Amino acid sequence: MIRHTLPMQREDLAKFDVPDTPGVYFFLRGGDLLYIGKATSLHDRVRSYFSKDLAVARSSAIAAMIERADEVRFVKTDSVLEALILEANLIKKHQPPYNTDERDNKSFNYLVITRESFPRIITIRGRELFDPTVKKDFVVKHLFGPFPQGGSLKEALKIVRKIFPYRDTCIPESGKPCFNAQIGLCPGVCSGTCSRLDYAHNVRNITDLFKGNFHGLKKRLIREMRTAADAERFEEATTLRRQVLALEHIRDVSLIKDESRVAGGGSIRIEGYDVAHTAGKETVGVMTVVDGGEAEKGQYRKFTIRTAGNDDPAALAEMLERRLAHTEWPYPKLIVVDGGITQLRRAQAVLKKVGVSIPVVGVVKNDRHKPERLIGDIRAIQLYEKDILLVNAEAHRFSIEWHRTRLRNRLV
Repeated sequence: MIRHTLPMQREDLAKFDVPDTPGVYFFLRGGDLLYIGKATSLHDRVRSYFSKDLAVARSSAIAAMIERADEVRFVKTDSVLEALILEANLIKKHQPPYNTDERDNKSFNYLVITRESFPRIITIRGRELFDPTVKKDFVVKHLFGPFPQGGSLKEALKIVRKIFPYRDTCIPESGKPCFNAQIGLCPGVCSGTCSRLDYAHNVRNITDLFKGNFHGLKKRLIREMRTAADAERFEEATTLRRQVLALEHIRDVSLIKDESRVAGGGSIRIEGYDVAHTAGKETVGVMTVVDGGEAEKGQYRKFTIRTAGNDDPAALAEMLERRLAHTEWPYPKLIVVDGGITQLRRAQAVLKKVGVSIPVVGVVKNDRHKPERLIGDIRAIQLYEKDILLVNAEAHRFSIEWHRTRLRNRLV
């Protein structure tokens, strides 16, 4: 770990030898840890905290953290995957205040290895994992996280699964290979071609990986590879050699892409709203969620509109008022509404009425109902245009889908 005293001014950054490599960075004040983050490029990531738009790109809390911080430290890693795992382990160990305060900690992602004969490797939101009222079909054996960016964790698991195939949903020893087994992402616990002992070995490798023991894992695999070769178990030795080479040459392309979105301010919760009806009949509304640049379909919500018929702005207002009453749902950093200035102003009025300060963007459509322009909060539009369009498209699709389902059920 390398330490520098950092005056929190952008023009002074050239004085500090922050490398252009993957790693984990730490902001501190008086030696007390304030915040931990991962980076594809430590140099570029630390520099991004001195953007004039930091409060909009991240949050007012992170902007306040930078004003408090008087020191930055960092640890270099060999890959972004290692940085991602190290970040999660250090957040869990130290619980820095600005990591837990930046957003609802229960919305963070966790990796679970289940306690079963053939353990599953699954991801789950903290709010589901720690809620005793949510029924779970597993017992936790190993728990890793929190991982602040769900998209990064999913991309990391795609990399890991190609190196160490694992089971997630298939039924062990059912006699039929699942789809993932057919493409090499499940070792064959379903078809019976992978024994419990062999699978336990794979799970141990994944466990070591997410404990951050990269170098120890590679040394053990090399030792096992040589033992297998000496015993003329050449197929096993070839598999182990492939795994060692994969660990030494991890392709972080997808993680790099995800990190660049985070650096640009794309790792926030955005909610989209849309209304659907037929000439004022069967009026429904929906809420969709994009978090960290990806659709979170498990958090979508449906609303049957009670007070408004053929009046989209009124239906939107009712839906927003009911949604904002659910304080157990994490509030978004941005709200996106389908429509023009009327819908935009109605949404702003609802937020003002309930005393909530959240920027709003409206998606104006052309006569073919395709996005024509964005109106509302300019900073949000500049930073999150892609996510705004995604959450709006999802809201439009979801509202029409549910409206058609209600009509079909009504006619049956």
